Amino acid sequence: MARTTTHFKRLRMQLDLRQPLDPPDLPEGYRFVRWQPLVQERHAQVQWRAFRDDTDGKVFSSLGSLAGCRRLLRDTAQHAQFAPDSTWLVEFQPERDWPAVDCAMIQGLAKSGSTGAIQNVGVIPEHRGFGLGRAILLRAMHGFRMLGAKYTTLEVTAINEAAVGLYRSMGFEVSRVLYRKAAVGSVVDGSERPPYVRERQVPLVG
Repeated sequence: MARTTTHFKRLRMQLDLRQPLDPPDLPEGYRFVRWQPLVQERHAQVQWRAFRDDTDGKVFSSLGSLAGCRRLLRDTAQHAQFAPDSTWLVEFQPERDWPAVDCAMIQGLAKSGSTGAIQNVGVIPEHRGFGLGRAILLRAMHGFRMLGAKYTTLEVTAINEAAVGLYRSMGFEVSRVLYRKAAVGSVVDGSERPPYVRERQVPLVG
C-alpha cells in the first residue's frame, strides 16, 4: 500500500520596507543579543525549542530535532547572503543576579540587493504572548533597511493563525501560495500560484 504524504499550505508574505517602521521595543527584562559566531549554538537551541512541537516541526524535519537546527544554523551562517544585522537573539533576565534565558531568535538573508528574506523567527512557548515576535521582526527589518533593502519576505504555514495574524497586523501581504510536503519540506510540483484576490495580491520582488 502506498504511503500517504501530508501536504501543508504555505504563504509567502511580503512587506514594503519603505513605509515607516515602529521601533523594536522589548518588554522590561528582555534584551537583544547581536549575532556573533559564539551565539550560533544558542540560536539552534532556541529554534529547536520554538519549533519542535509546532506545525513547522512537522513540515520541516530539520526543525524537529536539535541536530537539524544546528545544521540549519551552520548553513545559514555560512551562506553568502547571510545578514548578521538581521539575525538576533532575545534573552530574558528580570534581575541582574538571575541567569539570563534565551527565548526568541530570528535569522535573515539579504537577497538580490533589494529584498531581505527572514529565514526563521521563533519564540519558545514559555515566553509567547509578550510581543517578542513583533519586536524581533522589527529588529530584523531595521537591519535589512540599513543594508538598503526595499522589501522583506517570509514564509509561514497557513494554519498557524497566530503567526499569520501577527504578520498581517505588521503590514505583510500574501505574494504567493504553495504547498510543501510534510517532513521533507519540498514544494509540491505545480502547487505554487499567486494569491486569491481576498488574500491581497502584491507585486512580486526578488
